Amino acid sequence: MLSLRQLKYFAAAAEAGRVSEAAVHLNISQSAVTTAIRELEDMLGQQLFDRTPHGVELTDAGRRFLSHAYAVLSAADEALRMPREAARVSGLLSIAATYTVLGYFLPHHLQRFTQRFPEIDVKVQELQREAVEEGLVTGRHDMGVLLTANVTNSEITRETFFGSERRLWVSAKHPLISQPEVTLEHVAAEPYIMLTVDEAAYSSLRYWSQTPYQPKIRLRTSSVEAVRSMVANGLGVAILSDMVYRPWSLEGRRIETITLKEHVPRMDVGLAWKAGVEHSPAMQAFRGYFKQLYLEPTAGTGRSRS
Repeated sequence: MLSLRQLKYFAAAAEAGRVSEAAVHLNISQSAVTTAIRELEDMLGQQLFDRTPHGVELTDAGRRFLSHAYAVLSAADEALRMPREAARVSGLLSIAATYTVLGYFLPHHLQRFTQRFPEIDVKVQELQREAVEEGLVTGRHDMGVLLTANVTNSEITRETFFGSERRLWVSAKHPLISQPEVTLEHVAAEPYIMLTVDEAAYSSLRYWSQTPYQPKIRLRTSSVEAVRSMVANGLGVAILSDMVYRPWSLEGRRIETITLKEHVPRMDVGLAWKAGVEHSPAMQAFRGYFKQLYLEPTAGTGRSRS
């Protein structure tokens, strides 16, 4: 059955011209976008995109369908907004967020949330994960938005909404691109650029430690842009999430991604708050926004929005 999720992913791919860029914009995996498009094409019995070496291009049927998709998505967005506007929830909401979440995930959602709840005064502060947890326990912050797998404090309740797949980043002409499959053994033979911000190095070494291999680290850096630049210029490879992926470095050099044969844990993003704390109306609205977007099924389809 047709779902809003399928229409949303299709429209994003049409606008971006590349499935990978649509996935980055939506903060989802490339496979989720590809699957949604394939489901639509199977339902309609028509090809919506031509696949090219440079991305995807709408077919004539795809262009006609896009106008209908826009109309449905616009009507659905308006319908979803009505009950929230009528509620007129107000109050102060103090949010603490870690670096990666604030830089690559949260701003888009803050913009949508404040549009739906204009009378909630949202304050946001960037902190390291330990400081986010401490701020929640002491009551300085109402909620945290962070990488939920890293939470360690037993007084914190966490709820994961979104998972971003981790893939290998390589330069545009890297020899591994031509390999039929790429493993961590291949990666271990390459100079490795290790991101350290938001405990990325710790997360990385957790899955490396379960293998007989270790990354050959050339550079440790807290800068995602430094990783992007080093990889794009052929100075090393990195394993990072789709959420922080961008296809170009600041110098305009191309970065490609490769799905590894081994399972690499995804980067999970979600909310955290002090266990047992009573949620204010503003906190309920903030949590409800993410639950409605990522966890609740689309009406009449039984499919998750994520």
